[in-house]
Amino acid sequence: MTRGKGPGLNIALMVAVLAIPIAARAADAPAAQAALQQAVQKGADLFAHESFGGAGTCETCHLNGGRDPGKLPNGKAIPSLVGAAAGFPRYSPRAQAVITLSQQIGGCIHNALKGTPPAPGSADLVALETYITALSKGSVMGTQFK
Repeated sequence: MTRGKGPGLNIALMVAVLAIPIAARAADAPAAQAALQQAVQKGADLFAHESFGGAGTCETCHLNGGRDPGKLPNGKAIPSLVGAAAGFPRYSPRAQAVITLSQQIGGCIHNALKGTPPAPGSADLVALETYITALSKGSVMGTQFK
């Protein structure tokens, strides 16, 4: 505490310092929203049109942009992707490990499409993850942690 100034000045200074990042985030909100929307759109485009060097696209299995139930190449029915992102991370019996949504996306591209998944952290993988997460807007997270 500063001598002779009282606690009020210190509190006001702390509030002002803490408010700077909050004000900066508020000013960046439109830019952040635009960046998220661009990532969602890029992810939707990749989902529908990119084969990653494999046989088909994500929509080969996940119908209507992942909004409808689909089928794997072996004919096994799969649910829609609406709400799927809310279930990650989760345990994968196939991998015998806990996996993230990014790892699941890479596994789908590698195993089902027989393609080459985008590199971890790449703009394409982030866009796909952002798109699939956008399909989960409003879903309850954490149901895998019962």
